[in-house]
This record gives sequence, C-alpha cells and structure tokens, in this order.
Amino acid sequence: MRSPTAEQVFSKWPGIEVASAGLDKSSREQVSPELLEWADLIFVMERAHRNKLAKKFRGYLKHQRVICLNIPDEYPYMDPRLVKLFETVVPPHLGTIDRPPTDV
Repeated sequence: MRSPTAEQVFSKWPGIEVASAGLDKSSREQVSPELLEWADLIFVMERAHRNKLAKKFRGYLKHQRVICLNIPDEYPYMDPRLVKLFETVVPPHLGTIDRPPTDV
C-alpha cells in the first residue's frame, strides 16, 4: 500500500502529476512501457524493486531518474507514519516542486 499512499499524498501537489503502479502481477495497476515513458522521475520503495524494474524494462528507462526510497512494506494504506515519511523523503528529489499544496 506504499505506492497508492504516495500517489494520494502527492496527487494534490502543484506542478506535478503522479501515478502509481506495481511490478507484481497482482498489482491493481501494473508498470507498463507507456507509463515509464510518461514519467520523468520514478520512485521505488526497495532496491529489489529497482533491480526488477531495470531488468524487465531497461529499454524504457533511458531518460528517467529512478530513486529508491528504502521504505519497508510495513504500513497500511494512508498510515500517518507513512504519510509523514513520504512528506520528508520525497520532496528533496522534486527540485523546485518541494512544497505541499496551500489551501485557498
């Protein structure tokens, strides 16, 4: 539930578009060449995910940065601890898009 949580957390941030997908066949949304080509920046939760992604989709990872967050699979969907962790570790990788949305 890490990737869907990250998608939910960052879906309202200004200036970025997000999507989540998994490498496992049981994933609700699976990683595809089209999704990889769409992305500028790809976050994975574990090194094993980065390795599997590189092995399976090497030809589609030419211009994207793949960043491993090293977040273990121990959180339920939207767990406040996981949300806080994402809000801490992801923004430094977003460059100028490192602020949460403001309420208007």
